[in-house]
Order: sequence, then structure tokens, then C-alpha cells
Amino acid sequence: MKKMIIHGGKQLSGEVVIGGAKNSTVALIPASILSESKVQLDGVPLIQDVSNLRSILVDMNVPSELTGTCLEIDPTAIISKPLPNGKIKSLRASYYFMGALLGRFGRAIVGLPGGDDIGPRPIDQHIKGFEALGATVSNERGAMFIQAPPEGLHGAKIYFDMVSVGATINVILAAVRATGTTTIENVAKEPEIIDLATFLNNMGAKIRGAGTDTIRIDGVPHLYARNSHTIIPDRIEAGTYLAMAAAIGNGITVKNIISEHLDSFLAKMEEIGVHFEIVEDCIYVYPTGDLKMVTVKTMPYPGFATDLQQPITPLLLKAQGEGMIVDTIYPKRVRHVPELVRMGANITVENDIILLHHTDKLQGTDVTADEIRAGASLMIAGLMAEGITTIHKVENILRGYDRVMWKLERLGADVEMLNEDEDPEDTELDDHSLVEKKAL
Repeated sequence: MKKMIIHGGKQLSGEVVIGGAKNSTVALIPASILSESKVQLDGVPLIQDVSNLRSILVDMNVPSELTGTCLEIDPTAIISKPLPNGKIKSLRASYYFMGALLGRFGRAIVGLPGGDDIGPRPIDQHIKGFEALGATVSNERGAMFIQAPPEGLHGAKIYFDMVSVGATINVILAAVRATGTTTIENVAKEPEIIDLATFLNNMGAKIRGAGTDTIRIDGVPHLYARNSHTIIPDRIEAGTYLAMAAAIGNGITVKNIISEHLDSFLAKMEEIGVHFEIVEDCIYVYPTGDLKMVTVKTMPYPGFATDLQQPITPLLLKAQGEGMIVDTIYPKRVRHVPELVRMGANITVENDIILLHHTDKLQGTDVTADEIRAGASLMIAGLMAEGITTIHKVENILRGYDRVMWKLERLGADVEMLNEDEDPEDTELDDHSLVEKKAL
């Protein structure tokens, strides 16, 4: 286990370049096993989730090589193998192997996913989609057993009872090589869905409607990767650094952004009183003055992303007045709140609603990052705070943020990462920092 030490209160400035989208990457890597030729992904974020997924690929005899931010995957000698537990539980996106293995082999045995504890995230819509395609699904000893009929999967009309990014991706992966046409209604519209559809279509899939309410898939018998695929920029990482720039920045440019993917977030930043300028794929955030408290309500895309409600929270603490955050996606996503209280934040939770009040200053202390976005919230708060903040379970931040230590240092932050049993005076370059620097 590692910890991040932040010497706070220092204004940041300069440039930061956003990496490839985590939420695209964790779907594209499982999707690569549908190809009958080598796959190349460019712009891969250097995060722990990528390492975990590559390790799962090895278990299926699928080698991969990461050179800088280019990942080459060779699924040509893949073997169908159960993935019941162990590595599968290290991240939630491992459940995309359900749809990918079902689409490739007509069967899948995959352990129930792990990942962040942010409240209930059932997979009933995934199961509904698989069954509509003709598969039988059972839960045995904590693993999902999914089996297509002897004649294979067939096209179907599917209506999701609720909008689900995970179910949308998983059913696309299963249906893309099924016989006939599949129509999926009430699907997620996230940019990461479009990115996945683009990747698959470039391999010969026939997917229409990604980014709308309805996706139609004409199944094809084979998929072959012919060109490299560049992953879209990570809108959640971008929003995190934009919030950081507004909270503790003295002029920061955030590069490699598709601003349209952040429309709702940027609208809320303007409402708060943050001044910024968009120039092509960059956003410059000016130093902030007086800020106005607002209400944030998360919604499915294109609404305000649930993954950004925690990173924006420290910024809101600087605003005058009272506000609230209502997360309609994951109402239990409040684990950052007691940690912020430990730092002196005037913030409470009542009936799953986060109530915010202006906080004059935060004080550094020991806090714990229980999940990725909570960790990002504490990281921003630590940079704002007086004194030293120590973030434990920093691996959760590393799961989702590309080369985070290097990027913070480039902005002028005074940060270091140590093993839990290591003292700051004994600092040497840790393994993750070495990985970051080798990739530069």
C-alpha cells in the first residue's frame, strides 16, 4: 500500500495534458478479444486498471505490449478460459469480459465484479440483454455462467429499464457477432459508447445510433483490426484538473480536451463564477475571485457526470453561501465527506444529499481514499489545505488518473508518494513514479 504526501497551500500554474479516457479504455481492452487480428490502441492512460486488465488477458493467452501510451494486443491465439475470481474482482470493468467472451466463444464464466464501493450497481440489465440474445445466465458460487444456445446468439429487440453504461457496452460486445439485427433502446449516450462503436466499426462491425437513445447492430461473423484506434480524451480527468485549476490555480491550461463532452460541467463552472477560455482542444482557467455556491445534480450523459461531483466538491467549499449535491446515479457516493470534515470542511450528508457551506480554510491531516473519485476530491482538498495532507490507499487514485504524480509536479505541486511504512525523510523514487517517468 502507498500513501500520497501533499504540502498544501501552494498555488499551481502551467499546463497539463489529459490522457486517454479510462472509461473507454477499460471497455476497449476486453473488446479487443473480439478481433481475429492484432489490435493497437493509442493514447492509453497509464493507470492501474490497464495493468489489471492486461493481466487478465495473459490468463487467456492474449499477450500485450505497452510502449509509451501505445498498447498492442494479440488475441489471435486466445483460449476460452473461465475467469471466476481473483484478478476479476480488482476492478468493476472486468465484467465487460462477459459480453466479449460471449460474443467471441458463445460462453463465459466470469466472477462478479469488484471496483469502487459507491453503492448498489446491479447487473440485471446486462443479464436481461444476454438472455434476450438467447443466452442462459446463472449465478453459481459467486460467478456468472453465461451460455449461448447451440445455434449461437441471435438478434433481438431489447429495452433497458434504466439507462446503464455498463449494460449498453456489454450487450454491444455480445451482439456484434450475433446472427441478425439487434435493437437496443433506452441506452446510455456517453462519448465512451461512441468511442467503442467507432473501434468496433473500424474492425468491420455494423453499429448505428451510438450516442442516441437507440443502437442498432447488424451482426457480422468476423472482426479484424486493420488500423490503430486513438482513444478519446478522458473527460473526467479533464474535469478534475479544471476543478483543481479553479480551486488552487494561478492560471492553468488543460490540454487535449473535447469541450463538448464537458458542456454540463463547464456550464456549472460558469455558474459558480469560474472564468475560463476555450481554444480548440485546450481550456485556460483564470485565477478565481469570489465564487457563488450552487446546487449540483448528477444525471446520465449529457447531464452532470456522477464521476465529477466529488472532484468539484472542494471548489464549492470556497464559494459563498449554501449549496447541495444530489447524486441521482449513485446516491451513496458520499465517502469523501467524512474525510473532508476531518480537514475542517463545513459539509454534511442528510438523506444522501450533500449539504455544503462556505469553508474559510482546510487543514491538512491524514485521510483515506476509499475509491477513485473520492481520492481525487481529497487530492484537490490537500492541495488547497494549509499544512501536510497524507492520503492513504492512494492506489485508488492511481487506478483512474494517468501519471498523476508527474502531472501534479509539473503544475508546481509539492507532492510525493511513499510506501505506507516509509518516512518522508527516506524518500526514494517509488515504483509507480518510475513507471510514469519511463513512459514520458
